[in-house]
Amino acid sequence: MIWARGLAFNIAFFAWTAIAGAIGLPFLIAPRAMTMRFGQFWARTVLVLLRVIVGLDHEIRGLDRVPHRACIIAMKHQSAWDTLIPLAVLSDPAAVVKRELLLLPFYGWYAARAGSIGIDRKAGAKALRRMIAAARPIANEGRPIVIFPEGTRVAPGARLPYQPGVAALYQALAVPLVPAAVNSGLYWGRRSFIKRPGRIVLEFLEPIPPGWPRHQTMAELEQRIETATAALLREAEGLNEITSLVTTRASRSRSAQT
Repeated sequence: MIWARGLAFNIAFFAWTAIAGAIGLPFLIAPRAMTMRFGQFWARTVLVLLRVIVGLDHEIRGLDRVPHRACIIAMKHQSAWDTLIPLAVLSDPAAVVKRELLLLPFYGWYAARAGSIGIDRKAGAKALRRMIAAARPIANEGRPIVIFPEGTRVAPGARLPYQPGVAALYQALAVPLVPAAVNSGLYWGRRSFIKRPGRIVLEFLEPIPPGWPRHQTMAELEQRIETATAALLREAEGLNEITSLVTTRASRSRSAQT
């Protein structure tokens, strides 16, 4: 059943993305804000498909902690879901993404037009300078900038070193840094065909104010994100155990009645 739902969602996702991408081609020459609104509409409809077909919903916690001005949101990255949700819940976000993603048909075209920041991870210090240069006008517009500090998707419970890009942005832009934890990998795994029913939780944590030293910032950022992510994983696993127990008891009760 889970496999069939995953297949149905993937078919619906790619079909809808192709249709929306073709219909929305005029937005590529429209003002950037209109392209962003179209992208937000697409992301929200994908989340609806995910809920209706797979039974996978989401909960957002701490959204009131995100400043209504320029800030950096450093988000744990476990799933492709993490690239959808900022569009759905944030106002006019700009995401830091791998440069090659901007070359993809439809997604890359719209992401580039909406103002995403492409980064070549092989370019070292030059890539950081280009990223900062691209981020300055975005911050000046008061937009949030979303970055995945580990640089790639990481399986639930696993950790990778936090990359220097987030610290470089924080120091250069002098804006609040908002950690964000997520448990999406439990339901939509890295490179996984199967999507499991349940509820993904994204939690925005207390911002780190501008002006902290680099080493202290990175240590505090990692500690907050990893601690909150571990708590979300434990919470989800506990809920799954309760659901499994209730389902088992209900099944036994039906069997006994028959």
